Parts: sequence; C-alpha cells; structure tokens
Amino acid sequence: MADIFRTSDGVALHVLDTGPAAAPVTVVLAHGWTSDLRVWDVVEPLLAPHVRVLRYDQRGHGRSAAGPRDGSTLPRLASDLAELIADRAPSGQVVVVGHSMGGMTLMALAEAHPEVAASLAGAMFVSTSAAEMAQLTFGLPRPLVRAVLNRRSRGRSATAGPRAVPGGTGTAGPVAAGSTPVEPLAVTELADRVAPRVSRAQELGGLAFLRWLVFGSTFRLVDVRAVAEQLGRAHKGTMGALQRDILRNHSRVPALSVYRSVRTQVLVGEADRVTPLEHAHVIARALPDTEFVRYPKAGHMLPYERAPELAARILRLAGVSAQAALTR
Repeated sequence: MADIFRTSDGVALHVLDTGPAAAPVTVVLAHGWTSDLRVWDVVEPLLAPHVRVLRYDQRGHGRSAAGPRDGSTLPRLASDLAELIADRAPSGQVVVVGHSMGGMTLMALAEAHPEVAASLAGAMFVSTSAAEMAQLTFGLPRPLVRAVLNRRSRGRSATAGPRAVPGGTGTAGPVAAGSTPVEPLAVTELADRVAPRVSRAQELGGLAFLRWLVFGSTFRLVDVRAVAEQLGRAHKGTMGALQRDILRNHSRVPALSVYRSVRTQVLVGEADRVTPLEHAHVIARALPDTEFVRYPKAGHMLPYERAPELAARILRLAGVSAQAALTR
C-alpha cells in the first residue's frame, strides 16, 4: 500500500507498506544516494511473504519532497528514519537494512537517536561506509583523479568564475587537504546524460559509465536503466547538499558502537568502486560480533546484483527460518 508520511519538519515522504500487517517483524529498507525505493524491487517480493516490509523514498529522492535547503543532511535523514519507525512500527521487532547512504543513515541514527538504534532487532549495512568518503578514487590512480578534477575546476573558473553549488547558496570550497572529492555538478551532468531527452549516443555513454561505476562483472541492462531512471528523478539540489555533507561531515566509526548490542551484518561487493571493500572492513572491525559477507565480482548495487542472497540474509536477520526463506 502506497502512503505519505510527513516528517516533523513538514516533508512528505513516499512510503510503500507490503507484507502481512500482523507480522511480528517489520523490515525497513533505506535506499542510497540518488536511488529511491525502487532499488529494492527485486528484493521486496522475496521478503513480503514472510515479514512486513516498509520501503520509503528518502527526502529529495523518488516521489518524496525535497524539503528545506538546510534539511539535506545525514542527521536529518536519521531523524526521518526514527520518526518513520515510531509512527509506522511502534510495536514489534524492527530490522533496518541500509544500502549505501541508507547505511550511513543508520550510523547517523546511532549518533543522533541511540535509543532507537539500540532498540532494533537487527541492522544490516549494505555497500556503505563509515568515514573518509572524500578520499575515494573509484579504483583509479589518485594522481589521475586529481588531475581530472583540477582540469574540470580550471575550466569552470575560466568560463564562469566561482562555481555555484547545486542546491546551495555559496560556492564550493575544499573538502580536506589532499582529498579528491567527486563534485556534485559531475553527478548532475551524469543525470543529464541519461535523461530521455539526450541523444542515443549520449544515453548509451552515460549508461556505460554508470554500469562501470556501480556494477560488478555481472549485470542486467534493465537494472542499469533502473539505476539511471532513479538518478534522473532525484532532486539535484538535494543530491548536491547530501553529497557535501557526506564528503565533509560523515565520520561515524565511534557511533557504530551502539550496534554492538544489536544483531548486525555487513555486506560488500569485492568490486565495489563507490564504497570499497576496505570501507566495509572498517565497519566490521567496529562491530566485532557482526557477520561480514563479501561477494566476489559484485559491485555497489547488491540489491540488484545479489538480490536472492541479500533477501535470504535479511530474512535470517529477521529470524525467519532458512526453510521458510527458500519457500515462497
């Protein structure tokens, strides 16, 4: 059932509620940056026969409203999640699965609302990171990435002066000394390249780059297109503001200690260029009792690339027997 949930600061979030309403366990699925609740389309049908499933579009994504300009931060996303759980799952057990930025939202939840995080029956961190996102090179040599970004920056400075930050009011400044962040504008350009109005060659080029960036060696074109559609629908100002917050402020390894009393799993694709394997190792080291799972040849989009395995692990975390998880 589709519904609207209104947050404490007045933002309307699009929510889908499926599965048995009286199920003892509710699984909340939190998607990543530039995705929306459709990223779980392959996973959800494998869960809904056994547990109640709440999917929602994070603010500024999918069908949810963008919200105020200063409300596009991980702490605000954490408050959205805490309020959604309190309103839609006030009783029974709750398991939260966070993919990419959704996992970062779980970490911000532990920092801003530790009582909510500690009350969860389970937490799954899928293809995500706890810190140092500004240091990413996407598997490319760091000097090459820095040279490309410097060239892009010089080109804009020569033609337009100080660059306006999408969705912001100022100009972009340095993230950290020696860091090589991906600029918000680069992502909005990618969104434009996969938009329906572009030429066929531009669209194919954008899809090829997207496939390289977020998928491993095995992929379906329909899934690449789905990722592109979600990217194209995301609010550009929100994308830019959230990216700046992640690059500059997301450092939450200490907050993970809240989850030491919660059943957890950490999942990562070994070919993930966005939140690489070493980032998952950092999370796993902060959670000594977690179940750490690596998927060879898989990239960043485990909800597409490893949907059956992911669904089975979610059900296991939710306490559904292995036999039940295999029968639909």
